[in-house]
Amino acid sequence: MDGLGASEVRTDGAPAEVMSPARAPRRRSTSQRSRCVWMVASEALPFAKSGGLGDVMAALPDALARCGLEVTVVLPRYRGVSCDGAPLAGFPVSLGHARSIIRFFHLRRASGVRLVLVDEPALYDREGLYGDRRGDYPDNARRFALLVRAALALAAHERAEVDVFHGHDWQAGLLPVYAREASRAAGSRRPALVHTVHNLAYQGLFGPEWIGALEIPPELYTVDGLEYWHRISFLKAALTLSDVVNTVSPGYAKDVVRPGRGFGLDGVLAARGDRFVGILNGIDVEIWNPAADPLIPAPYDARTLGGKTVAKRALLSTFGVPVNETTLARPLVAMISRMVEQKGHGLIRASAPDLFALDASVIVVGDGDPLYEQMWRAVAAALPGRVAVRVGFDETLSHLVYAGADIFMMPSRFEPCGLSQMYSMRYGTVPVVHATGGLDDTVVAVDARGGQGTGFKFTRYEPAAFVSALREALALYRHPDRWRAVQRRGMARDFSWAAAAGEYRQLYERAMRLSRLPGRSGNPGVFG
Repeated sequence: MDGLGASEVRTDGAPAEVMSPARAPRRRSTSQRSRCVWMVASEALPFAKSGGLGDVMAALPDALARCGLEVTVVLPRYRGVSCDGAPLAGFPVSLGHARSIIRFFHLRRASGVRLVLVDEPALYDREGLYGDRRGDYPDNARRFALLVRAALALAAHERAEVDVFHGHDWQAGLLPVYAREASRAAGSRRPALVHTVHNLAYQGLFGPEWIGALEIPPELYTVDGLEYWHRISFLKAALTLSDVVNTVSPGYAKDVVRPGRGFGLDGVLAARGDRFVGILNGIDVEIWNPAADPLIPAPYDARTLGGKTVAKRALLSTFGVPVNETTLARPLVAMISRMVEQKGHGLIRASAPDLFALDASVIVVGDGDPLYEQMWRAVAAALPGRVAVRVGFDETLSHLVYAGADIFMMPSRFEPCGLSQMYSMRYGTVPVVHATGGLDDTVVAVDARGGQGTGFKFTRYEPAAFVSALREALALYRHPDRWRAVQRRGMARDFSWAAAAGEYRQLYERAMRLSRLPGRSGNPGVFG
C-alpha cells in the first residue's frame, strides 16, 4: 500500500502555548525580506503521523526558521484536528471538472513557522490518513493533487513572494508540475522547486485515466516524464521536474542509485547526477531529552543513569511483565515500528527459534501488516512474562519505551534515515541495526571490548547475522562498566536539526540558481 491504516492517525490538536491563529504574511520589499519557503506535506505532528515524516515536518521547519527563513507548511486538515477560530481564507479551487470550496486555517508556531491546514471534509475527514483496513483510498490521487493545488492557490491569493516550493514524498509529487504550469500561464518567474524523498518504496502510482481528471499535461505522460510501467507516478514527477532532489541520509542516497536498489527509479535518480543528494535527518532534542522529558517517570542524563531503572520498572509494569529482581536484571529489548517487511519483521519471523531463545525480555509497539500483528500476538501468548506486544501507535508510550529499554532492535531491510535509533541513543538505549542507509550513517559499531562505538550492526541481511549481533549486545550487557560507556557515547552524539537545517538552506540557494538557468532546469519535462 502507498498509505497506512486508521490506527496511525494522530490528531492531538495544537497546544495553546505553541500555536496560535496567524494572519497572512505582509508583503515586504526584497531588501527587507528573508527567503520564503513553502512546504507541502501530508503529515506533521501534532496533527498527524504515520512514520518519520510526521516527526520531520514538526522539527525541520522550526530549525529552518531559526536559520532566518520564513517558512509556511501546508497540510490537510484530517478528522479530529481542531482549529480555534474562523478560517482566514476560503475560496474555490478547481481540479479537472471538480470545484471545491476550500477553507484554510492558519496557525503560528512559537518559532515563527506558519502552518496552514487545508480543510476539505469530503477528502480529508476520514478514518485514516491514506486508507483503512481495506487498503488505500481509491481517490488518493485527487486528495493529494488537490492539496498541492490548494497550496499554490493560497500562495497566489496572498501574493506571497515564494522563493522555494519544497514538496515531501509522493503526496506532494505534482507540486513541480502545477507550479511550472502556473508560472508559465502567469508569465512570471517561477520559484525554485525542491523535493525530499523520505521513503522511495511509496511512489503514488495511479492509472492513466487520472491524467485528465488531475489536469496533468498529456505530454508529460512519457517514460522520461511521470509514466511508470503504464501508470502515473506522483513521485517520479517530482524526481524529474524538481530543480534539486534530496533524500534523508547520505547512505540512502548512495544505496538507491545502484541498479535494483531504487525500487525501479534508480536510473531516474542516477540521471539527476549531483542534483540528487542526501541530507541526514535530525531529531528534536528538546522533545527527546531524558533530562527534561515529562513523559518518563524520572529524569536522567549520561552522568546519572539511575532514571533508566525507574523507567524500566514502569515499562515492565505497563506491559504486564512481572517486576522483580530477575526481570530487572534481564536485558530488555524493545522495538517500535510499523509491522511491515521493510522494518525487518520478516527477518524476525525467520529468526524466531534462535531469537526467542536468548536470555532477554522483548517489548514491541506498532501495527501494520496483519500477518506480523498476528505473529507478535502469538509469540506474546506463547511466552508470557518474556514477550509483550502493544498493537497500535502511541506517541506518549514511545518515550517510556526508549527510556526503559536496554537494547533497541531495528533490523530494517532498508532504511532511508530512521529516527528510532537516534531516539534510543539519546535515551541511553543501545541500538542493534542492519547496516543500511541512515542506520549505517548514524550508528558506530561497537568494538569487541566495547571500547568504542555506539551500537551493534550486522551487514548480511539474514537470521544468523541478526541474532549474532543481538548476542554480542547481550554479552556486553553483562559487563556494566563497558555497557555504560557505550550508553554514554550514544547519549553524547549530536543529532539536532542544526546541521541539517544549514544543508537545506544551501540546497535552497542552489535550487534558486538552477531555476534561473535558461531552458529546462528539471530533468526531462516540458516546462521551463
